[in-house]
Amino acid sequence: MLDIDERAKVLATYIIETKSTVRQTARKFNISKSTVHKDISERLQKVNPSLASEAKKVLEINKAQRHIRGGLATKMKYQKIKVD
Repeated sequence: MLDIDERAKVLATYIIETKSTVRQTARKFNISKSTVHKDISERLQKVNPSLASEAKKVLEINKAQRHIRGGLATKMKYQKIKVD
């Protein structure tokens, strides 16, 4: 089991390398969205501010694009219903 600071570093590295969202990261590491968010926004800032800054940039991009992803998911949902 990783200690909290190490977990925060691992999560940030994963987010930066894969450009994943908080939800995707939480699913991958089997933890809650809240834990991912707290690790990146609070804990990591104290341990490794530069890594925290990079991870936050990726998360801000994801946040700006979330309405697009949501719209695409809805579109796919209704296309699937139409086919069935």
